[in-house]
Amino acid sequence: MNKATLQEIETRFDNDVERFSNLETGQATTLDAVWNMELITDAIVSLYPNAQNILDIGCGAGNYDVKLLQKLESNPNVSLLDLSQPMLNRAKERVGKLTNGEIQLIKGDFRAAALEENKFDVIIATSVLHHLRDDKDWENAFSKLFRLLRTGGSLWIFDLIEQNNEQLQKLIYREKYGEYLTNLKDEQYRDHVFDYIEHEDTPRSLIYQLNLLTQVGFKNVDVLHKNLCFASYMGFK
Repeated sequence: MNKATLQEIETRFDNDVERFSNLETGQATTLDAVWNMELITDAIVSLYPNAQNILDIGCGAGNYDVKLLQKLESNPNVSLLDLSQPMLNRAKERVGKLTNGEIQLIKGDFRAAALEENKFDVIIATSVLHHLRDDKDWENAFSKLFRLLRTGGSLWIFDLIEQNNEQLQKLIYREKYGEYLTNLKDEQYRDHVFDYIEHEDTPRSLIYQLNLLTQVGFKNVDVLHKNLCFASYMGFK
C-alpha cells in the first residue's frame, strides 16, 4: 500500500483538533496515553526545573506542553511545530495562558523547518516519529534533533513501535492491541485504526531507535515505559 502523503496527514489532523485537546483521555487509541504524559512531564520538571527553551514537534493541540507548563515555574519559551494550522492555533491558545515566555508557531515538517541549533533544553516528540519512512529518513531526523539540543539537553519520545520478531509483532500488535481496540469500541473500529496505521505510519522497533539515538550522538539513552506496541524513551545530548 502506498503510504500517506504529508498533505493527507495534515488534512486528517486539521479535522481532528477536538479529540487531541483532551488532557483527561489523551489519544484513546494510544495505550497509557495519559499515564505517559504525566510520566514524561514529571521527569522533565525533575531534570529541568529551570528550562528556558522547549520544542514540541508534532505538538498537536498542545497537550504535553499544557501539562508540562502546569508543573514548571520557569516560564520557558515554547516552540510549537505541527503540519496542521488548526492544531497550532489551538495549542497557542492553550499554551499562551501558562507561560510568559515567547511562543513560536512553526507550520510544517520538522525535517525541513529552519530551527536554531544548540538551543533547546527539551524536545518533545510524541506520536510523530512513526511517520518517518526509510532508514536514511530516520537517521537524518534523529541527527537533526540531536543538533537542535543544547549540550545537556534531551529528547523525549512517546510513540507506536514494532517488535523485531515477526511472531511477537503478530501477538502484541495484531492480537493484543487489536483486542484493546475492539474493547474500546468494536471490531470495525479496530480494523479502521489498523487501516490508517498501515496507510500513514512506518514505526520501527524500540531497539532500533535506541541504537540509532546512540549512533547519532546521544550519550545516554533510557526507556521510561513500554506497554505492548507503545513505548516512552529518551536520550541526553
